[in-house]
Amino acid sequence: MSFLPSRWHRALLGASLALPATPAPAHFLLEYTAETIIARPGEVPVSLIFWHPWQNGYVMEMARPRAFYMIHRGDRTDLMDTLEPFAFAGAENTATAWRGSVPVRRSGDYVLVTEPESYYEQSEDKFIQQFAKVVLNRSTLPTDWTDPVGLPAEIVPLTKPYNVLAGGSFTGRVLADGQPVAGAEIEVEFMAALPEGDRAGAPSVKPPPGGAMVVLSDADGVFTVTVPRAGHWGFAALAIGPVTEHQGKPLSQDAVLWIRAWDLE
Repeated sequence: MSFLPSRWHRALLGASLALPATPAPAHFLLEYTAETIIARPGEVPVSLIFWHPWQNGYVMEMARPRAFYMIHRGDRTDLMDTLEPFAFAGAENTATAWRGSVPVRRSGDYVLVTEPESYYEQSEDKFIQQFAKVVLNRSTLPTDWTDPVGLPAEIVPLTKPYNVLAGGSFTGRVLADGQPVAGAEIEVEFMAALPEGDRAGAPSVKPPPGGAMVVLSDADGVFTVTVPRAGHWGFAALAIGPVTEHQGKPLSQDAVLWIRAWDLE
């Protein structure tokens, strides 16, 4: 765990959105399901795509994950056998992504977790490994969304993540090996371009000026973000994991969490 000097600590207690020093699109590992609130029992399709969904940017090549599983009522179920590769086309290129499915039967939360292989980002001469989570729910019965999974890098929601209200706020806590991370840099992403089968749809809005939005965690690893519109929002806490090198190059172990925001009707 790392702590910032006291003058920064005071500034971060009410953490708010800021812009990064350099405008660059954010890498995000998607665990995409069309719905997060599941109406009836069945197999829920999920797409794993390493992409820049806000601007429908470059699609990164994704190797078969090390692990893909769900947690429901405290029990872990391996979902690796459901995965099949497919070619996903964004506006700039086509790359390998993965399709799987989630068996939703009983009421409660279904926490989907992807532990990927490290990805080499040539432009930065480093590796990236993003541990990704999304929470599905059936029958409005909350069961698992507040519980840490125990990943090397993880964002634990402090706001129920599948029915955030547009215009409201979302709060989460950043953990590395179970310990809060102070001053973590968290990129914020809107899924403006939605996956439509094996290709991306047109973005519904443009990215903000100045590059990726960023929020910093406070001394307890907590951050809060106002969610301005309905849709899928992602948060990536960068380079917080304990492993910092892979194959002799820097490694950024990131924590990714996706949430769903809704308009009031």
